[in-house]
Amino acid sequence: MQPDPDYESAKVYLKKQADSLGLPCKIINICEGHDAVIFTWEGTEPSLPSILLNSHIDVVPVFPEHWKYDPFEAVKDENGDIFARGSQDMKCVGIQYIEAVRRMKAQGVQLKRTLHLCFVPDEEVGGKRGMELFVTMPQFKDLNVGFALDEGLANPTDAFTVFYGERSPWWVHVTATGPPGHGSRFIEGSAGEKMRKVIDKFMDFRDSEENRLKSDPNKKLGDVTTVNMTILGGGVQPNVVPAELTAVFDIRVTPTVDLEAFEEQLRQWCKDVGEGVHLKFLQQFKGDNLTTADDSNPWWKAFSSAANKLGIEIDKEIFPAATDSRFIRRVGIPAIGFSPMNKTPILLHDHNEFLNEKIFLRGIEIYLEIIPSVANA
Repeated sequence: MQPDPDYESAKVYLKKQADSLGLPCKIINICEGHDAVIFTWEGTEPSLPSILLNSHIDVVPVFPEHWKYDPFEAVKDENGDIFARGSQDMKCVGIQYIEAVRRMKAQGVQLKRTLHLCFVPDEEVGGKRGMELFVTMPQFKDLNVGFALDEGLANPTDAFTVFYGERSPWWVHVTATGPPGHGSRFIEGSAGEKMRKVIDKFMDFRDSEENRLKSDPNKKLGDVTTVNMTILGGGVQPNVVPAELTAVFDIRVTPTVDLEAFEEQLRQWCKDVGEGVHLKFLQQFKGDNLTTADDSNPWWKAFSSAANKLGIEIDKEIFPAATDSRFIRRVGIPAIGFSPMNKTPILLHDHNEFLNEKIFLRGIEIYLEIIPSVANA
């Protein structure tokens, strides 16, 4: 669990899983205290580009007082709902990969392409010491990845959601400065006046994007850009006009936006307010690569053919948040985000996160069709 994950124990557990599958396991050091764990099942034609099945090891924090059960006991209730942090995000997928491979090996299945089960750290805190760095390393290039599967989201309906791209996370920090003074006076050009104008510009844009989403029933959340003010700071005491105020905005930029033009727009908003307003990025991902989601892409064709064979309905979307897939796509590797969870409320990062045992077990069956389809493409 972030912010202090016990990665060492996780590596011991994963190594045992690799041994139980009879697969070689590599521990690849990304940076101090942060390793990727790779199980490799060699294909019959290992020179072909390989398939990467990616999972992240970490989970977000919990507030136990809001949970029905201990969030790390994986309690299953009378309905078969398994309550646990990570049950949706994304321990389920990692274990489904492992169990699908276990069954395929037991059945004597042989795959044409080499399969890598990849478990990486720090996805929940932005991936800077995880996949973002790993994809730049020679050890990743040595995997010869041609296509990747990574996490998606639950879908409350009968359909399954499949993600072919995702929005870029931008965390914007704005500082407004002005003359300080006594709280009883009208002080011209105060930090508060400037910050109010900055907030108005950001939130007016937020309103316009929300209206775009609500006015078009064909649009999904990932098709628009969201803005949320997440942190406000400044001030020393109630009767002192502060010399400086700060605000942080979490912006998720849809990949259809011109990123350079959008950055210039943000900077222009601050310039329009006047002197003493400064913008910096706490995070700014630039990589609006999309994976082609039609039959012109052989990987998509293999994935969707397996879904058709299973008779499952898939909804194609742009992922509204951010996963490790964005780093994989940025280095030119097509990737699909998919967690086989339908008829399930979206509860990642929420209290009482759960997954029903029938949905979980059905997910293994789904991967038993999908993995061979892409690995033999």
